[in-house]
Amino acid sequence: MRIHYNSLRDFLARLESEGELIRIKEKVSPNLEITEITDRFCKSKDGGKAILFENTDDSDPRLNNSGTGVPVLINAFGSKKRMAMALGVDDIEEIARDIQELIELKPPQNLIEKIKFLPRLFEISHYPAKVITGKAPCQEVVLTGDEIDLFKFPILKCWPLDGGRFITLPVVFTKSLKSGKRNVGMYRMQVYDKKTTGMHWHIHKDGASHYDEYKKSGKRMEVAIAIGTDPVVTYSATAPLPYGVDELLFAGMIRKKGVELVKCKTINMEVPATAEIVLEGYVESDELKEEGPFGDHTGYYSLKGDYPVLHITAITHKKNPIYFTTIVGKPPMEDCYMGKATERIFLPMLKSLNPEIVDMDLPWEGVFHNCVIVSMKKRYPMHARKLMTSLWGSGQMSFSKMLLTVDEAINVHDYKEVALRLLNNIDIERDIYISEGTLDVLDHSSPNYIYGSKIGVDATERIEGETQRQEVKGKGQDLQSDEIKRFLKDEIPGILDINIPLKDVKNRVIFISIKKDKPYHARIVAEKFFKLTNGVNSISIAVILDEDVNIKDISTVIWKLFNNVDPKRDFYFIDGKLAIDATKKLKEEGHPREWPPDIIMDEEIKKRIDKKFPLKII
Repeated sequence: MRIHYNSLRDFLARLESEGELIRIKEKVSPNLEITEITDRFCKSKDGGKAILFENTDDSDPRLNNSGTGVPVLINAFGSKKRMAMALGVDDIEEIARDIQELIELKPPQNLIEKIKFLPRLFEISHYPAKVITGKAPCQEVVLTGDEIDLFKFPILKCWPLDGGRFITLPVVFTKSLKSGKRNVGMYRMQVYDKKTTGMHWHIHKDGASHYDEYKKSGKRMEVAIAIGTDPVVTYSATAPLPYGVDELLFAGMIRKKGVELVKCKTINMEVPATAEIVLEGYVESDELKEEGPFGDHTGYYSLKGDYPVLHITAITHKKNPIYFTTIVGKPPMEDCYMGKATERIFLPMLKSLNPEIVDMDLPWEGVFHNCVIVSMKKRYPMHARKLMTSLWGSGQMSFSKMLLTVDEAINVHDYKEVALRLLNNIDIERDIYISEGTLDVLDHSSPNYIYGSKIGVDATERIEGETQRQEVKGKGQDLQSDEIKRFLKDEIPGILDINIPLKDVKNRVIFISIKKDKPYHARIVAEKFFKLTNGVNSISIAVILDEDVNIKDISTVIWKLFNNVDPKRDFYFIDGKLAIDATKKLKEEGHPREWPPDIIMDEEIKKRIDKKFPLKII
């Protein structure tokens, strides 16, 4: 039997019963302190534990019987085990199999088949959400007028350069003006004052599409936000469903039971009846306000921008509410495990559109829109390129900046195996394909907002009809000796260090850190390096990075590579070899947009947490 939770508290109880929850009773502030503690858990082995902060500053102690402020639950999804627990399964693949079964479902053709189909039909009939009457738990307390005050709740300021406090795990309900269909999404919300917030609707999202309908008509748009729903509803708000598909129906499919809703008090909207906190309000069609910066899941700050403003008409909540939240930043973080669940759950949908797909992996260093590894059954010449093009036209896969195809025998989740296949198999000049198209709003590397170049890499075996790959030269000299390092530093100004992570491959890669002091410095270094080392080694790819990057940390290097390059601008082909400029770009290098800073916590906050918790709590 699949486990389903009627509320967040049911899930919280299970987390605790299975040893997946830590309670912190010491007083902590939602202003950076909760982030610093949580980030340490997220970066620990297997994502650490879920955390319930029971004593919070900057929230109304009268909302909690203990007088210690509103408790904060965070990192609840932050491990493979807890993500499966959240969705009520032992293995996320169970849900993928459910979707596969629905895709393959055929209508019964005769009486016997119809009789056999009845139990399945009965089960499916329980999936849709239903509205209940009477007083719901989420409306035990109703605040309107002057009683409305968002600062009663411990809403986090997550990172030092954030523009303010942000609601980071809101389940946002909107309705299409044209069709009346509901959408449930998740969009961060900056708190401006007691009664207003930003609505960070990315241009590609369904919530933004609904807003555009109201904007064109000049009408006010009603919006409801549920905070602290049962975990399946919270996850479903993040799911990349096709436009118009009801996220609550999807949640009902996962839970095997429909979500119970209740009508809002001040707007014509329905919300989950067992939510901890509900915000009711509206957005004016012609009102925008500056929002951001915000430390985002890319590991960089997303920059300021103008977004719609939510005006709150009511706050309803349970007695003694729990504030459910998350933080995002440089991976690994809690959202990495949510993204991995999405990777597995929605693979059957991609396979239904592209039956040649065998498996897929989205490395979290690629922050889920910057890198996709796909294994495939290759049948004909240029089949891999056809698959790349198809994926770039499929829903949120269209945001993917780098696609790597490998043969079906390769385990896409074994990154060493993938790297060996890639570096032993590709022809630098023939197997790298640069295209252009839509990019994620958070991509900062492209000189253009929300569109730019993409790269496809075909590491599959050649088949009949395809040009054979060129042979790579022998391995040659070891460039990592101290003597060679000194020589390179002397001959090429700006080089600080080098690292060659894999030596026993045909196409070796070198990471070079430089002290960048002029436009196109990375290109100059790469050209000089390949000229000096020509004929004495088999290094085919040089990745140039800034001096603050630890080039011995492969995960960090790959994260920087995926985030910092626009392939059309930053990939240089030099005499059959490839240089990749993964440094921060200057305006003089064709990057007119502002380059965002990395997310880094203040040292003072780190010291404060060390002092508060002298014993290791992770």
